[in-house]
This record gives sequence, structure tokens and C-alpha cells, in this order.
Amino acid sequence: MKIIKKITAFIKSETVLSAAMVLAIISAFFIKPDAEYIGYIDFRTLSLLFCLMAVMAGLQKTGVFSTLAEKMLRRVHGIKSLIFILVMLCFFFSMLITNDVALITFVPFTFTVLDMIGGSEKKRLIIPVVVMQTIAANLGSMLTPIGNPQNLYLHGLSGMNIGEFITLMLPYAAVSFLLLAVWIFFFGGKSKAEISFNGSARLGEKKKIAVYAAAFIVCLLTVARIVDYKIALIIVIALTAAADYTIFASVDYTLLLTFIAFFIFIGNMGRVSAFGGFLENVIENRECITGVLSSQIISNVPAALLLSGFTDNFKPLIVGVNLGGLGTLIASMASLISFKLLGRENKALRGAYLIYFTVSNIIFLIILLMIYLLIK
Repeated sequence: MKIIKKITAFIKSETVLSAAMVLAIISAFFIKPDAEYIGYIDFRTLSLLFCLMAVMAGLQKTGVFSTLAEKMLRRVHGIKSLIFILVMLCFFFSMLITNDVALITFVPFTFTVLDMIGGSEKKRLIIPVVVMQTIAANLGSMLTPIGNPQNLYLHGLSGMNIGEFITLMLPYAAVSFLLLAVWIFFFGGKSKAEISFNGSARLGEKKKIAVYAAAFIVCLLTVARIVDYKIALIIVIALTAAADYTIFASVDYTLLLTFIAFFIFIGNMGRVSAFGGFLENVIENRECITGVLSSQIISNVPAALLLSGFTDNFKPLIVGVNLGGLGTLIASMASLISFKLLGRENKALRGAYLIYFTVSNIIFLIILLMIYLLIK
């Protein structure tokens, strides 16, 4: 019974990984394990993901993100300006530190800031602000190859350089910024409350910050294909270990395992002609909409991994799985982070949050899909 309970708890906490593992195991019955399995795995993507997660965990532990945020808020007095900063911190930081890290950093920070306002204003603001922070993180992260896991993978697979990738996603990021600004203008404008912010965040050792910054530069050079990923992996591990070896415990190894399981599943299914042919016919000339719809059901990272194995038309697929992060709560795994954090803050708000989240996401998704249809 204890084993069953542990398995059940694991499946509940790691649903995507569990599903990926089941698919990989099932696919192994169709294609028995052989020497080709190792060729399924994109070690470059896995190495970069590991490096970026380690570096971001290190920088977050030093308090550098919270300190920068507090410095920006010290001159803020009006509610509208406060909301603008809180939302745009997620939008712009997610481009470099990933959408997951942006939300893990700034949503709890937002709770602290809203506590200073107190009572009715916090009650009114908490759901809308956290929802918009989540949308902002998902939309800001789509601009760069390192903004989220699916971009990192598809950027490497497509062979595009960083400039081409940013150019592809820039129209959607620009429209997203405008949509967020419009929302803030109308929502934030309803209140005349004032706030004086005096933060308490403290930076960790500056030497550590310098080490993590150097490691991050190595990651960027690797994304740009200037540094080989194997060399980068060694350098980042060495630098991170020297700064704080405990950081490695903060790496999301379940995400790496999820990637490996999906690589195996996709590789095997690609060798099953009937399945491969069917999926290619479904995706052909419908990469964007297929990416959006698939993301609503299985999340945009698994959707990117799955669909990329059956098309070489990567640009609309990149747009699709990024816009597909909008919509349902599971469309982007980063969205679950905000939901869990809000639940810890106040469980009673989860129902209202889910409604506000879904409606807002659908509105943003419809508008951005219209932009795609206009410029494709």
C-alpha cells in the first residue's frame, strides 16, 4: 500500500513526466531498444537546460533579482505604476531568466509588496496582478531562445541564429507588451491609493554573482554556437560548484527526464511509418494551429518535442507552441507555478483565479492568433 501511495503521489506531482515515461515505455514495445536510441537524445539541449537552470538558481539565491526589483519600486507611489513594474518585471526578466524563474522570483515578491498596501486593495489586486504576471512571463519568454525550454530546443533544431529567432517572435512580443500596458492602464487607473516602498532584500556575495554572471555568458555563447556545448557544460559545472555546489540540488531534473522520455517516444514513433505518416499529414501547413491546440492538452514543451519530430517547417511551429502557452492552466507548465504559489498564499482564491486566468488567456490568445494570420 505504501508503494502504491508513493507512486500515486509521484504521478500527481509529476504528471507530465509520468505521461512521458509511459509513452516512452509503450513505444519501446513497437521499436525494441537498440543502438539508434542514443541518437534520439538531443544532448545539446539537455546540457544547455541544465546549465541555465543551475546558473539561474545561483543568481536567484544571491537575491540579485529581488534587489533589482526593489530598486525599481522605491520611486513608485501610485498603484498603476506599481502594477506596471510588477507585471513588466516578469515580462522582461523572463526573456533572460526563463518564465519559470521569473514567476518563482516575482510572484512571492508581489505578495510581499501587496501586503504593504493592506486590506481591500490587496484583495482586489492579487488575482488580476498574478494572472497578468503569469501571462507576461509566458509572452515575454517567447522572444528569446533561452526564454523557455521549447524555444531552446526548437532554436537548436531549426538552425536559426539568435537574430532570426528574435525577429520571428518580435511582432508577437511587441503586441503582447501593448496588450499588457493597455490592461494595466485601465485596471490600475481605478485606484488612487498611494504606496511608499522600502525593501529589505540583500545581495549575496558579489564574487558569487560575478561567477554566475560569467557562467551565464558562457551559456549565451553556447546558444549562439560560439562555444561547444560540451565545453560549456564543463565550465558551468566547475564555476557553479566553486561558487556553491548546493545549487545543483535546485536544478529541475524532472524536466530533463521529461525531455529524455519524449525524445525516446518521438524517435520510436518516427520509425513507425503509419504513425509518422499520420502525424505529418495532420501537421502539414497547420504547424501553428496544431502547436496551439496540442499545447492546451499536453502543455507547450511536450507539444514542441512531439510535433518537431514530424515537420521541418519550424517557424510556424515555434510561433504556435509559444502562443499555445496561453489558454488552459496546463498549456504552459510555468502557469502552474503561479497557481500553486497563489494557493499557498490563500487557498480560497483558487477558483476565482482559475476563472480570471482562463478568460484573460483566451482573450490574449485570440488577439495574438489574429496577428499571426495577418503577418504569416
